Amino acid sequence: MRVMLRAQLDTQLANEAIKNGSLPEIVRSLTELLKPEAAYFGPSEGKRSCTFVFDMQDSSLLPSIAEPLFEALGAKIEIQPVMNADDMQKGLASLRKG
Repeated sequence: MRVMLRAQLDTQLANEAIKNGSLPEIVRSLTELLKPEAAYFGPSEGKRSCTFVFDMQDSSLLPSIAEPLFEALGAKIEIQPVMNADDMQKGLASLRKG
């Protein structure tokens, strides 16, 4: 299932991760795990944030995705199902057939 993960990083912990060099490694590791179709980085509500869109094939992956962000960066995380335009067209077409 295609999902979108949004993470807002704790400013103090993210500052420490930048200073000690661990932030790029955390992002690299997460990117390798998720293999996202899209990844965005920028400010949100005054904090560093990242957004990944990826295929979560099994919900049991959730701890391995979220825990590094919680533990190392004190992140506030949201994960929700999303569709691209093709998915939405397919879903709307199935409504008309029913």
